[in-house]
Amino acid sequence: MTEEYTFHEKQYLGRDYIFISIRLVMAFFCFIAYYWTENKDMNGELLLLVGCAILLASVIMLFILHFRTVVKNKAVLLDGLWTTRLVKIDLNSVVKVEKTEYSSFFINNPVYNLHKKGTIRFYAGGKDAVKLTDRGGLVYVIGSQKAGELYSAIMNEMKS
Repeated sequence: MTEEYTFHEKQYLGRDYIFISIRLVMAFFCFIAYYWTENKDMNGELLLLVGCAILLASVIMLFILHFRTVVKNKAVLLDGLWTTRLVKIDLNSVVKVEKTEYSSFFINNPVYNLHKKGTIRFYAGGKDAVKLTDRGGLVYVIGSQKAGELYSAIMNEMKS
């Protein structure tokens, strides 16, 4: 059974380059400290173990799905991790759609359904986002690596 979507994107938790770099630097530091440790019995083994655990956790996080964005049937569906609820944004109630930058900060934490200052945010990685405003004044900010495609898919779905 194949379903046709106007837009479909999967965003993974561990694929943001900044956080990958941070984890690799921490693991590299552990390995360098292990190499320089004169007494490799207890402290050295702990540094080696922590460095390997950081690398293993980093590899596992590359395959953990943070959320999935689907545009179909005049709605934007956002489906998160195991225990999160499906968020459905009806495009009939959306009055304004714009493509913007997600945030002016260099490092942004991944969020799903974060309510803050009148906006609801969804983000896993990338710099761009699509901002939707509904009739009630509620603003949805959906971060995406393919913000241009998401924007055009939403506009096409609203026109049809």
